[in-house]
Parts: sequence; C-alpha cells; structure tokens
Amino acid sequence: MSKEKNVLHDKNEQPLLDAYSQTIVNIVGRASASVVNIRITKANMSQPANAAQPFGAGSGFAIAGQGFILTNHHVIHQHKELMVTLPSGKMLRPVVIGADAATDLAVLKIDDNSLPPLSFADSDQLQPGQIAVAIGNPLGFQHTVTAGVVSALGRSLRSQSGRMIDGIIQTDAALNPGSSGGPLMDSAGRVIGVNTAIIKQAQGICFAVSSNMAAYISEILISDGKIRRAWLGIIGQTIRLQPDVAAAHALKQNSAVYISAVNQVPGIENSTLEKGDLLVALDGQPITTIDDLHKALTQETIGKNLTATLLRRNQVVLQKLVPAEM
Repeated sequence: MSKEKNVLHDKNEQPLLDAYSQTIVNIVGRASASVVNIRITKANMSQPANAAQPFGAGSGFAIAGQGFILTNHHVIHQHKELMVTLPSGKMLRPVVIGADAATDLAVLKIDDNSLPPLSFADSDQLQPGQIAVAIGNPLGFQHTVTAGVVSALGRSLRSQSGRMIDGIIQTDAALNPGSSGGPLMDSAGRVIGVNTAIIKQAQGICFAVSSNMAAYISEILISDGKIRRAWLGIIGQTIRLQPDVAAAHALKQNSAVYISAVNQVPGIENSTLEKGDLLVALDGQPITTIDDLHKALTQETIGKNLTATLLRRNQVVLQKLVPAEM
C-alpha cells in the first residue's frame, strides 16, 4: 500500500514538474541561438615577453540584428584582442561599437547576420519572485543555464567608473566567471537584464543591469558610439510614494527618486538639494524611477538651468539645478 501511495504521489507531482521544466526549456530554446562566447586577450604590459598571454572569457547576446552584440563593459575592458564564438562554433573578430563604464555595458559588432536578436522586456514591470533564467558561458562551458527568481529590485551597484549603477536586479540564478554579459530572461523568453556581477562571499546573490537601462544605453551606443551624459552629483534610488502623499500633492505618479547623498562636484550646481529630498519632476517631466532620471539627463542638459520639483518634509518645493558632463 505504501508503494502504491508513492506512485500516486509521484503521478500527482509530475505535471507541476513538467510545467516548470517546459518553461525553462522554452526559454532556452528561444535564447540559446542568440548567446555567444567572448574570449578576451588581456593587454598586460607587466607580463614578460615569453609568458603565456592571459585570457578572459565572457558572454554576450544578439540585439537589434545586423550583427550587434550586447555584453558588459568589464568583460572587454583593457582588451588587446577579442574573439566571438557563435553557437555554431564559428569564430569571428568583433568591432567595439561603443562601451559605457558607468552602466557596465558595451556593444560589439560582428560580420554575421545569422544570430536572431533577443527582445527586451519592460523591467519596470518586474516583480520579486518571478522566474529568472540566466544563460552564459561560465568557466568556458557554452550555453550553461541556471534558473532562479528575481530576488529584489532597485539595488545599486558601483561600476568600474566609480559611479553607482541604479535600478539593478538581484537574482539567485547562479552566475560564475564567464557568465557576465549574458542575458537574464523572463518566462516569456524576453531579456529582463544583463548579468553583470556576483558577490563571491555570498551564495545566491547575483546582479543584472535592468533591461530598460540596457535597451536605452545600447541604442545610443549603436547610433553614436559613446554616451555623453549630464550628472547632478547625487546618489538616489527609486521608492514608492504613499498613496495619501501623492493624493495630497495631486501627483499622478506612485514613485519618485529618493536622494540619499549629495556630492559637491565642480561645474554642478546642486547646493539647493538635501539628503532625503524626493525628486518627482525635472523641468516639468515626471521622474518616477532612476531610469527616468538617467534618460532626462541627456547631453542636451549639460550646463543647462533645470527646475527640480521636490517633496521636502511633505512640502512641494522648486529648486534650480545645473548639471555638468560626467
């Protein structure tokens, strides 16, 4: 009887297991043909001339068609030579179209149009607990798949440039050296982030640049080759507004940017800002997330007088700001 119960128990669980497994299989089926391995020969002048050349490895994935590949800035940083290996095994030397240390993103281009580009999801719609699947090349093993969930949203991570990357996605989908630059996917096979970092001292804590940030930065890199951006000298994070606070000030938004630090930087006029201010608009444009703020601080705003709408101690105040080029 006990054996019979176990058989029935297994039969009841099987559909659930199959449904989850099929979701992961579908994601991998859609994405694996678009993910590439990137091998990096590092420029290391301290190496003796007869020493073996140090190599590194990372991942990338096709975007926008025409051979464009998105990866991390730190993957290709200080490279001497790059080599991209396609899923077919074909190896090509890419051209670096542009790189942005401030968001840890870079765009390469290969002379091959066979890779199907992946599409970006709206990362503002993500919720903690939803499925997250990472595809990459950890330790040189191509197309390794790890699955987990979105653990948290709105994290901040310091980039190689020293600037904080905001709006970072935290996931427990395991990442290892070589997975950097690969896609983090949702259950529909869309990119929700670009895998960028792990905390070596912890287990199950990995980070990805949000898809909204990645889509925005990669578009500019493809068109202009570099990012010129304005900076207000602040560190901030996206927070939700209490409904009664939003209603009291007739705000149609449910989030804003909390200013957690104000740095005095030459060329920037931000002395009117205070730690704890909530930035809700800039020159009349609603600011609901860090991504909104990044998009508002374009190269056209460098040196321009801007009006910030703030919630300060539950009062609406208007302050003049002048950003400088980062």
